[in-house]
Amino acid sequence: MKFSSYDIAPQIKRSLEELGYRRPTDIQFKAIPSILNLEDVLAIAQTGTGKTAAFAIPVIEIIYHRKKDNPDKKGIRAVVMVPTHELALQITEVFQKIGRYTDVTALGIYGGVDQHPQIEKLQEGVDIIVATPGRLFDLVSQKHIKLRSTEFLILDEADHMLDMGFYDDIKELITYLPLNRQTLFFSATINEEIKDLAYTLVKNAIRIQISPKDPVSKNIDHSVMFVEMDDKRFFLERLVNENPEMKILVFVRTKVRAERVFEAMKRVNIKSITMHGGKDQDDRLAVMEKFRTGEINLLIATDVSARGIDIPGVNYVVNYDMPDVDENYVHRVGRTGRGTQKGQAVSFCAPEEKPILKQIEKFLDKPIRVLEVKKDDYRETLMFTDDTNDNWKLLMKEADKEQKTFKKKKPKKKK
Repeated sequence: MKFSSYDIAPQIKRSLEELGYRRPTDIQFKAIPSILNLEDVLAIAQTGTGKTAAFAIPVIEIIYHRKKDNPDKKGIRAVVMVPTHELALQITEVFQKIGRYTDVTALGIYGGVDQHPQIEKLQEGVDIIVATPGRLFDLVSQKHIKLRSTEFLILDEADHMLDMGFYDDIKELITYLPLNRQTLFFSATINEEIKDLAYTLVKNAIRIQISPKDPVSKNIDHSVMFVEMDDKRFFLERLVNENPEMKILVFVRTKVRAERVFEAMKRVNIKSITMHGGKDQDDRLAVMEKFRTGEINLLIATDVSARGIDIPGVNYVVNYDMPDVDENYVHRVGRTGRGTQKGQAVSFCAPEEKPILKQIEKFLDKPIRVLEVKKDDYRETLMFTDDTNDNWKLLMKEADKEQKTFKKKKPKKKK
């Protein structure tokens, strides 16, 4: 079935056609009719499967017609809650692009920037807000956001919001919303805590679960190589140099590690940029733009940013550090292989990280292919780095030369 066959407004079909949306993905095919039927939805689907459009298309359609039927009604009609600034921006953009030929308006609400421009736009009137919890609660408490006329509550990446400790905040937000609303709950993974929250929000929800036995896209090729912790930078250097045109997203455990890897790449004349919680919003936007346009093809990020990076054409995701939580592996590698594109997920696993690898494989319910690194290849990777700080590698080269010279010289026999 094509989008052109859906019973939705011609204005929405026009924007979908221009955006290249021809046929719905599995999650869109299953979710859109239920949302259009005004049912609550609890959807579990892999990252990169088109979840945003799965709720944006029907929500715009419903609001568009309700505005035509009751043009005098004012107020925020839909609230989309997301865990990160980047995700708020990206989902707002999706709403704006799909609704460009309608009069349905969307606004991103997030912290890290001055709140006054957001307040001014709210006062002008907006139909949909896409908000991070912190800024949303601030503006609700300041009475700049009133939710009594809200018709939709949408939680996207709900599992990550719970990981970030927003459970109580979400529960409190519900007290500001009308009981008679439509609730859409989207998540890449599900556990008991998420189930508990979901079933307190939705009513007789349609449950949709896409590929429950395989939490990551089939378009991703997974591999792991066993590398000593201190040697990872040399293998990253080699990967980048062997794939100069590829867009590579590297995940590390902390912002300190991100900056160290950045400096290591700088020493070998590889351009990179970092994304982590220590950057302000303007810096984050600048980083995303450079990576999106291909001005810089190597982005080093922490898990805080894993859900907020939705860049087309990421060829490689590198787990430079294995994730602390097995579910985070899913969200990291989900930045590649999106839609119909193919992607590569490569993990550098140090000996002390092998227990984490086992947990990830158990979560995936399948082993990750091991890339065997022969001793000669490993040694070659270390020796031929351009990192001038590693003088001991130069000594290794000299020692190799001396050893070869020694073998060529045969000692003379004494008479």
